[in-house]
Amino acid sequence: QLQASGGGLVEAGGFLRLSCAASGRALRNYALGWFRQGPGKEREIVGLISRGGTFTDYGDPVKGRFTISRDNAKNAVYLQMNSLKPEDTAVYYCAAKSNAIHSGIYYNIADYGAWGQGTQVTVSS
Repeated sequence: QLQASGGGLVEAGGFLRLSCAASGRALRNYALGWFRQGPGKEREIVGLISRGGTFTDYGDPVKGRFTISRDNAKNAVYLQMNSLKPEDTAVYYCAAKSNAIHSGIYYNIADYGAWGQGTQVTVSS
């Protein structure tokens, strides 16, 4: 299971740090990602990270503002969100993809078989 936390209400320009902890699985064996789904929108990529943490990529709307990281020793993945905008308002999900190569980044949302329950992020203007 994946458990996301750290969401909340923040003013525009503020920051939040999301965490996602795993139980029952060793995240070092998985490529990981953060995704979000805003009201009336499709789920989209926020940040992706390889198994070893060396490679990352981001959705265009968050590049330069958000940072994904992982701590395999703590079995967790994080999303540091800075300079938040009202359009960042969404439910944020962490997800894991099995059968990932060590340096792989995976862009197909359907490839992620394990999902957390989501945490709400609301950015006020």
